[in-house]
Amino acid sequence: MFLGQYRHTIDNKGRLTIPARYRELLAEGAYVIQGFDRNLMVLTPTSFESISHRVSLMSMTDPATRQLKRLLFSSGDKVEVDRSGRILIQQFLREVAGLDSEAIVVGVGDYFEIWAPEVWEEQTTQLKDVNANAQRFATFDLASG
Repeated sequence: MFLGQYRHTIDNKGRLTIPARYRELLAEGAYVIQGFDRNLMVLTPTSFESISHRVSLMSMTDPATRQLKRLLFSSGDKVEVDRSGRILIQQFLREVAGLDSEAIVVGVGDYFEIWAPEVWEEQTTQLKDVNANAQRFATFDLASG
């Protein structure tokens, strides 16, 4: 499971060091795709294949489905973790997320996200608003059991 937040640099070739605790989960590589919030999502092959399968079952005559497919697959890149624990983030993906020389790597359970520091700061400001969170998450059933 991907947990926590980490600040890492991106070198001039576009390589980002992956947190050590994430690397074993990426032993078979990963897929980097455009996220939904000016960020990137990094999924294990199993997670990506599961999403890909579900999307392939959707009707291609539905305009929203076609847009989702474009979002997920046109921006996708399969990556490998190198011996130094880094992945290469393609230039077009760095541009999508506004990444330059630093990134915030955020665990989100079964995948992790990569954010530009200033955009992540906007997200954390929203997440710190307890009143908004109470309303935003009120309908979610988070009961254990």
